[in-house]
Amino acid sequence: MSFEKVGRDACKRLRTKGMFIESAPDPTVPNTSDGFFWCTHTMNCLGPDGSVAEKEKCKAGRECFESR
Repeated sequence: MSFEKVGRDACKRLRTKGMFIESAPDPTVPNTSDGFFWCTHTMNCLGPDGSVAEKEKCKAGRECFESR
């Protein structure tokens, strides 16, 4: 699973469907980065703190953050 899709400094619970594609990038295939994220703690788009799970917000300093 590639954590580069969400960034190394993001919470270890943050996921996006692009993390589950295990092939080399193909310029003829549209980008799968649709911007939808979920938290594996809650299994939905909100973190345990009730805020949206997203790349820019799931970082150190957030009360529910878990480092890798």
